[in-house]
Amino acid sequence: MNIILSTILVALLLLPVSCTEDFLQTDPIGKATVDNFYETDKDAEMALMSAYDILQWKHASGSWNSTYLVRLLPTDDVNAGGGGEGDQPRLQRINNFNYGPENDAIAAVYQTDYFGIYRANKVINNTEPETDYREQIIAEAKFLRAYYYFELVSMFGDVPLNLEDLAPSEYSQPRAPKEDIYDQIESDLQDAIAVLPLKSEYSDQDNFRASKGAARALLGKAHLFQEEWGDAAGYFNDVITSEEYDLIDDYGTLFTKPEEFGEESLFEINYTSEEQYNWGNFPWASRGVESNIIIQLIGQRWDQGFNPGNTDLLGGWGFLPATPEVYSAYSQDDIRRPSSVISEDTLEAWGGGINAADAYGYEGYLRIKYHPRIPETTWEGGATGELNYGTNFRMIRYADVLLMAAEAYMRDDNEDRARTELNKVRDRAGLVDVTASGEDLFDAIVQERRRELAFEGHRFLDLVRWGLAEQELSDRGFVEGKHNLFPIPLVEMRNNREITENNPGY
Repeated sequence: MNIILSTILVALLLLPVSCTEDFLQTDPIGKATVDNFYETDKDAEMALMSAYDILQWKHASGSWNSTYLVRLLPTDDVNAGGGGEGDQPRLQRINNFNYGPENDAIAAVYQTDYFGIYRANKVINNTEPETDYREQIIAEAKFLRAYYYFELVSMFGDVPLNLEDLAPSEYSQPRAPKEDIYDQIESDLQDAIAVLPLKSEYSDQDNFRASKGAARALLGKAHLFQEEWGDAAGYFNDVITSEEYDLIDDYGTLFTKPEEFGEESLFEINYTSEEQYNWGNFPWASRGVESNIIIQLIGQRWDQGFNPGNTDLLGGWGFLPATPEVYSAYSQDDIRRPSSVISEDTLEAWGGGINAADAYGYEGYLRIKYHPRIPETTWEGGATGELNYGTNFRMIRYADVLLMAAEAYMRDDNEDRARTELNKVRDRAGLVDVTASGEDLFDAIVQERRRELAFEGHRFLDLVRWGLAEQELSDRGFVEGKHNLFPIPLVEMRNNREITENNPGY
């Protein structure tokens, strides 16, 4: 389904109707008010698609305001990179913990989540559950509202809780305690689980839509972040025993187009190459970008002497080069390393090379996961390959669920089950089973999450909730008690006078 088309249609349909007395007292032709728009299944579906569409915008905006970048830049897995120290300074500041409430990239994360909540609220509050399909649509909207609120509470802590039809610009509410936010997330996801289809019940056309398994996984994650171990383990177990998901054999193909929406995928953000963008028509600052422009941003720069050799890799604009620390996290026999991060020696063995000793942020290692690749874009019809990556972001996948389950079971005093789920992931990586217990078992889970999920945007929030961020990131600028949360954006505090205090340290 072309999500952006649906978004345009619903945006047009929801334009406000003038009620000025001086104007003709006739209804405008060809437009609909909110009151008479949500009358059919198709109406409700179109509105729902607009709520999904925010996912694309928030992770791959052409203005580089990306949740993916903001969550990855503070980690020890990447440097900011780019063309130099002055290239996208707001992103550089996130990488070295020199950011504040005025940072535009952080503000965009906050704002896009509230845009998503606004659109989900529209669906939930205006769709009557008169058919089974409309009940499903409401359930999907509740999943999305929970998803957006989870992003907010995990990154910003206490945030305003709004369940009404207020536009983000109309919010004037104090910050709700994070406990209230989590309560709403849990309520929405429980409602969604009761109605949503299984993944296997969706057609290929609708495989991007929220499933029962995705909602269970997100609910388990919400409990995990609150250290409610038993509840978390229960929802993860529902996913594991559903027989809807499995680990694929070849980790090396996991992030390629043939494996999009595959058996390891619970929830993905869908992008396409079908728009055939070129330098003249790419919607840089628009919410309507359908391709994943971030993939181009984070590829190794051609002008740094990048030679891909006999691979299908392409060059990019040089952001997010890998660090020596993430390369060293893998053992020599870990089959995930060549598909995640390689050294210059490996690239030379593949017939390529890099002449980038002075490149900003480059330390001799190349990130492979989510790197630009020839099969992921198109040059057809005059398209510009750099602007048309259709690479999906994998937001919830089965290996992540297994490792979260291992953590929950371990903390809930079920170490046997914890080792079982952990070793499923290690077996796929070609590693020996873990037999450790206690804190050694926890340390094994911590290290496995880093290796399995490298460059996917999980590590920073993991380190913070584990209390390990100061230990692992202080040399990069992390300050305990300050950088545990991102700041409430200054622009939001100016617009919403009910927010009178920022997070500690800002």
